[in-house]
Amino acid sequence: QVQLVESGGGLVQAGGSLRLSCAASGRTLSNYAMGWFRQAPGKEREFVAAITWSGTSTYYADSVKGRFTISRDNAKNTVYLQMNSLRPEDTAVYICASAQRGYYTYSPSRSNEYDYWGQGTQVTVSS
Repeated sequence: QVQLVESGGGLVQAGGSLRLSCAASGRTLSNYAMGWFRQAPGKEREFVAAITWSGTSTYYADSVKGRFTISRDNAKNTVYLQMNSLRPEDTAVYICASAQRGYYTYSPSRSNEYDYWGQGTQVTVSS
């Protein structure tokens, strides 16, 4: 059984920072690429960031480039998302996902690259 559990969400003022964590069980994350997605009420789920199994390649949505950083600690079986300079439009449920392999067949932004998803953690950015 594979479980992904996100933590670190909360309420923060615009311009502030949060660090999200995704802890995995039932799967050794060192073998798999990982991604972060987010979904706001009434909106479709959108890609945020991704990282390959080795951590040497990262990918970001244009909306978060320069502000968010994805990283991983395979020894801890955990993936992180450091979010800086947060904006109200960043408000969403942030969801961690594990890919089907250590790299991406087509694109890290495609939902069908991933086979396991967490429940999400709420991030609310006030103005």
